[in-house]
Amino acid sequence: MTSITTVFTGWPRWAQLGAAVLAGAVGALAHPPFFMPFAILVPLLAGFVLLRASGTPRQAMLNGWALGLGYFAATLTWITEPFQVDAATTGWMAPFALVLLALLLGAFWAAALLVARWTGGGAIVLIASWTGAELLRAYAFTGFPWAMPPQALVDGLVGQGLAWGGPHGMMLAMASVAALIVTRTRFWTGAALALVAFAATLLPQRAPDSALTPYTVRLIQPNAPQDEKWDPEMIPIFVNRQIDYTAAPGAPDLIVWPESALPYLAENAQPVFDIIADAAAGAPVVLGIQRREDADYFNSLVVLDAEGQVEQSYDKFHLVPFGEYMPAEWFFRRINIGGLAARAEGGYTAGPGPQLLDFGDLGTALPLICYEAVFAQHLGGALARPAFLMQLTNDAWFGQRSGPQQHLAQARMRAIEQGLPMMRSANTGISAMIDPKGRITASLPLNSAGYLDAALPVAGAPTLYSRTGDLPWALLVLAGLVFAVLRRARLRRSGTIDDRGSDA
Repeated sequence: MTSITTVFTGWPRWAQLGAAVLAGAVGALAHPPFFMPFAILVPLLAGFVLLRASGTPRQAMLNGWALGLGYFAATLTWITEPFQVDAATTGWMAPFALVLLALLLGAFWAAALLVARWTGGGAIVLIASWTGAELLRAYAFTGFPWAMPPQALVDGLVGQGLAWGGPHGMMLAMASVAALIVTRTRFWTGAALALVAFAATLLPQRAPDSALTPYTVRLIQPNAPQDEKWDPEMIPIFVNRQIDYTAAPGAPDLIVWPESALPYLAENAQPVFDIIADAAAGAPVVLGIQRREDADYFNSLVVLDAEGQVEQSYDKFHLVPFGEYMPAEWFFRRINIGGLAARAEGGYTAGPGPQLLDFGDLGTALPLICYEAVFAQHLGGALARPAFLMQLTNDAWFGQRSGPQQHLAQARMRAIEQGLPMMRSANTGISAMIDPKGRITASLPLNSAGYLDAALPVAGAPTLYSRTGDLPWALLVLAGLVFAVLRRARLRRSGTIDDRGSDA
C-alpha cells in the first residue's frame, strides 16, 4: 500500500510547503478558543512525515519552518491585539509582529528537523531534537514557551502527565507517540495507533474533587478595557468599582486585585490604601501597582494589612520584551518606539526573582505577575514549596478571545505541574480558582465585571516534576543529540551519508 510519505514526496515543492503550513495551522484548533485537543496530533504527525519526505537537510529545515510558521501564526493571532490599543500609532505593526514572531518560533521547529536529517538519525533523533527545540524556546532570548503542544491537553486525563514530566517530558512523550504512528510499516497498524492517540486526547479526568481549606478568597475583576484603563475620566470608575467589590457582603480571608489595579505609584497611594483597608474590613488585600525606587520603576504587587499599610511587596522579574522594556532601547528610542505596556519612560526594571509571601494561617504563596505564569521553570525557583500559587494579570492586552483563554490554560498547566492550587485575578478575565489537578473550581466570565468568593483548595502532594524540574529532560535531550552526532560521524566514514547529511 502506498504510504502518505511516498505520495507527499511526489508533490512539487510549493505544494509540500503549503501542506506543511496547513498542517501546522490545523494544530491551532487544539488550543482555545477551539478546544479540539486531538488536532495537536496533526502537526506532530506531519513533522515526522516531513522528515521522511526530506531528501536533504535543507529540505527538512524548510519543511519544519513551514510547519512551525503555520502553527504559530494560527495559534498566536492574539499577538496583534496589543498593537490595536492605540491603533493610530501602533496598529500598522500588528501584521508584522505576528509574521515575524511566527517566523522566529518556526525557526526552532526548522532546527529540529534540520538536526534530525543532517545526522541521518531519523525519527529517534527528531524526538530528541523537537523536544530540545521546545525546551530551548522556553529559555532562549528570555523565552517564549506559549502554545507548547502539551498545552492542548490540559483539560483531559492525559494532561495530568504534566505532574510527572512537566511540559518538556510531555513533549517528549507526545513526539514519541507521533513517531511510533508514522514509522509503522503497515498502514493499518499506524492507523490503529493514531485512533488510540486520538481517543486518549479526549479522555476526561475522573479524579475526585480536591479537598478544600476553610479559607475563602475574593477575586476582583474590574473589567477595565486597556484603551480606557488610564483615561483620567475612567480611572475613578474602575478604582471605585474595585473598592465596592472589596466591601461587598461576606467575610473573605484574603482579597486579590489584578495586575496594575491602581494607576498610582505605591509611595503616593497611602490615602487610597486606607480606603481599601477600610472596605476590606480586616482582610489582607493583594493588589498590583507600580513602584518607584530612585530612578527605577517596577511592575509590582503589594500586600496591605488591616490598617492599609504595605507589609509585603513583590516586583515582577520576568518582564515582557517589547512590552515592559525594550531590548536595544537606544535604537528604538531613535525611531520613537517604546514598550507597549510600560507606564514608565524607559520601561520597567526587573525584580530580584521568585519569592514567597506569608499569609499566616492560609500559608505561603508564590506570586506570579501576568507573563511569569507562562514559564514552568520559574515555579521551582522559590526557596521553599508554597501552599498555593497566586497570579495577578492584566489580560486586557490579549484581546477578547484566544489570548486570555490560552493564558488561563497555561496557569492550569502550572497548577498540575506543581500539584498546587492557583488563585488568579485578571483585569478583564478570566479570574479563577484552580485546584492542584488544573481544574477550575470557580471563575468569572471573560469581559465581565464582578467579584468571586471561592474556597481555597488544599495543596496536593509534591509532584515528580516539582522535585526535578527540567534538568532530567535537558540531559536526556543532550545525550540523544550527542549520540546522533557520533552516529553521523560513523555513517560518514561508512559512506552512508555525505558531508551535507544527504543520502550517499
